[in-house]
Amino acid sequence: MPDPAGRPWPTGHPPLVDHHCHGLVREDLTRAAFESFLTESPDPAPPGTSFFDTQLGFAVRRLCPPVLDLAPHCDPDTYLARRAELGARESARRLLRAAGIAEFYVDTGLPGDLTTPQELAELSGAKAYEIVRLEHLAERTAAEAEDPDAFLAALDRRIAEAARTAVGFKSVAAYRHGLHLPPEPPGRRAVEDALHRWLPTGGARLTDPVLLRHLLWSAARTGRPLQLHTGFGDPDLRLHRADPLLLTEFVEAVRPTGCTLVLLHCYPYHRHAGCLAQVYPHVYADLGLTLGHTGARAAAVLAEFLELAPFGKLLFSTDAYGLPELYLVGARLFREAVAEVLGGWVERGLWQGSDADRVSDLIGAGNARRVYA
Repeated sequence: MPDPAGRPWPTGHPPLVDHHCHGLVREDLTRAAFESFLTESPDPAPPGTSFFDTQLGFAVRRLCPPVLDLAPHCDPDTYLARRAELGARESARRLLRAAGIAEFYVDTGLPGDLTTPQELAELSGAKAYEIVRLEHLAERTAAEAEDPDAFLAALDRRIAEAARTAVGFKSVAAYRHGLHLPPEPPGRRAVEDALHRWLPTGGARLTDPVLLRHLLWSAARTGRPLQLHTGFGDPDLRLHRADPLLLTEFVEAVRPTGCTLVLLHCYPYHRHAGCLAQVYPHVYADLGLTLGHTGARAAAVLAEFLELAPFGKLLFSTDAYGLPELYLVGARLFREAVAEVLGGWVERGLWQGSDADRVSDLIGAGNARRVYA
């Protein structure tokens, strides 16, 4: 796709910064276990069907087999047999290194026996840093606290420590309550009352809206970036309560703290996220999860992200979890979508190739490095 000056575009594939991802499962997987990572549903596919028959499943079959010495589009059983032959670790090493990701920012708050950021770095040959999930941090703290005063003091210490050692925080308030939270920080008395109700559970799943607001404000006051889940996810989430526009008043209220808010995933509200990213200087939007799950339609969705969001406000991620395949698929689909959308604009003379290079580099890595410093 030449630009008006005759220069081909894209000119290369610089390494990416995956600003939101998770650890990998360590063991070999059955087909059913593997397929469970191709969907947001906690349930198996209906009898006689397969989660390989999804946009994400088709993308895995197209992009991953060549890395394991197989033909593209090979059938799932052939692919999984080869994966088992190589073993989980060697398959992960190959797939991660083929993704072309230079840095991973890893949310360590998911349950299960998953690889640490350090292990991910060793397998990939890249760098990895931690993103601290607030709800998980609070639940661990509650399991050790005897009363509200002890909990709040310990939580303050742990958030301050995380602000020094991690690149950012994340909240899944959208799952735990929804984003329709009062925007102002809760008062001390309200927080203590909520803790008197919650602490006797020993750190059970945190859903209290007062405590969720306390976590958001505690993280925001550190000045570190704060990732917020928005848009679709598993059935634990009520989608209409995950629209990023519900955060508008919080966005305005938190601005004086200097905290950067990163709206994760966003789909099908990605245009809403783009509006917030344009209007508010401290709001950014993430492409992760969306492009992987939309597969062959990723370019169309990327184009919709690019309609209104400033190009310096969009960040690449894979949101990969469990499977190394999801890192490779997320990276390849992002690059293909960028080449199709921006390359098409270059070919039509709407953009210069040099501008397409610059925007591609911003979204792929530069914006994340600037936001997370």
